[in-house]
Amino acid sequence: MTKLPTHPIRRQLPGVLPAEYETLRERGIGQVELPTGKLVWMVVRPEYARIVLSDPRFSSDKTDDRFPKLTPNSLMKLRYCAPFMINLDGPEHLKKKKSIMDEFSPEGLARLLPRLRVAVEEKIDDMLRQPTKPVDLVKELAFPIAWQLQEMFLGIPAAELETMRDNVWKLLLGTTTEAEEREAADRLNGHAEEVLKEKAKHLGDDMMSRLIVQEREKHGEVNWYELAPLMLSNAQGIHNSVSTMISLGVLTLLNHPEQRPTLLAHPDRMTTAVDEMLRYFSVNDGTPMRLATEDMLIGDTLVKAGDGVAVPTLPVNRDPSVCPYPHQLDIMREEPARHLAFGHGPHKCPADRLVPSLLEIVYTTLFERVPTLALAVPEAELTYKYHSIQAFGPAEMPVTW
Repeated sequence: MTKLPTHPIRRQLPGVLPAEYETLRERGIGQVELPTGKLVWMVVRPEYARIVLSDPRFSSDKTDDRFPKLTPNSLMKLRYCAPFMINLDGPEHLKKKKSIMDEFSPEGLARLLPRLRVAVEEKIDDMLRQPTKPVDLVKELAFPIAWQLQEMFLGIPAAELETMRDNVWKLLLGTTTEAEEREAADRLNGHAEEVLKEKAKHLGDDMMSRLIVQEREKHGEVNWYELAPLMLSNAQGIHNSVSTMISLGVLTLLNHPEQRPTLLAHPDRMTTAVDEMLRYFSVNDGTPMRLATEDMLIGDTLVKAGDGVAVPTLPVNRDPSVCPYPHQLDIMREEPARHLAFGHGPHKCPADRLVPSLLEIVYTTLFERVPTLALAVPEAELTYKYHSIQAFGPAEMPVTW
C-alpha cells in the first residue's frame, strides 16, 4: 500500500516545489495524512482551489469539532477567545471584514503608503549606519520594515504586537491542561484589552483608532473583547510573510543584475516582477483548511460532509493554467499570472494591494540608494527556516556594499 504524503508538507528551499505535491498533480486532488493520523483531501489544481475557497459549503469554523486539526487539541483552545475573522463564515465573517476594508481601499493606501515610503528610507538609513559589514539584511532591514508596517497600519507599538504574537503561540502550542489553557487565554485577552484601552487614549491615523471611533459612534462604548481579534489577526498575519518576501525579493534581484535597471526605470515592470515573486515563492505555508458541510464533487472525487480539505498555495500557483512555464521564476513576464498567493473568495487576504505596494517601495528604494548591494557569502551557503509556522525564508542574509 502506497504511503500517503504527510501534511504539513515542508520545504527545503524557497523556490523548490516538494515532490509530495507532484504526486497529486495528475488528478488535482488526493488524500494526505495529518500528524493526528486523520486523512484530509488536498487540492493542487487552481479551479478546485477556487471552489473550495469560495463555496460556502466549505466552512472555516475551526471551533467545529469536525474541523481537521494538526494537533489534537490546538484549535479547541480558541474557544477562550472571541472569534478571529479568519475562523468565521457567512454574514459574521462579512461583517468583520467590512469593518476593516476601508483601510485597504485606494483612499486608505493613499494615506498609508507615503508614510511607509519615509519609514523605508529611515530603515535603510539605519542599515547603512551599521558600524561593521557584512550586515544581516533579515535582521537589520526585513524585520524592522515589517514591524514598522504593522505599527503604522494598526497604530500599536511593535513591542506590544510582538508580545501579542508570542501570547497567541503560547496558547496554541505551549499549553496542555485546561488550567494552562485558561491562564494563557486570560493573559492573551487581558494584554490585548490593556493595549486597546491605552490606544483609545491616544487616537491617531490608523486602523485601530478608526475602529474604536466606529464602536463608540455605533454602540456608545467599545467591546474590547470583540475588537481584540481584529488586532491580533493583523498582528499575526502580516509580519512574517512581509519580512520573508523582502528577503527573498532582494535575493532575487541580486541574482538578476542585468534586469534590475529595466525594473527600476519602469515601475509597471517592477509591479509585474513583484507579482511574479509573490506567485513563485508563495511564502505563506499556513495552508488554508476547510470543512465540507455537505457531500460535494470536486472533479470526479466525492468529498463527503465532515471531510477536511487543504488548499496549499505553492503547488496551486505552479499549475500550468496559472501562467506559461510555471516552475520558472521570470521577473520579466509581460503579463501577471492568475495566482492565488493571497487566497481567493470571502477569505482572500485584504492586504493584496498593500503588500505588493510596500514591496515595490522597498525593492526600488533599496537598489536606487545602494546599487552596489551584494551578498557577502555564496548563495549556496544561505540557510532557510520557518520564521513562524507559516513563512519560509532565509534565516540570515549577510550583505555588503
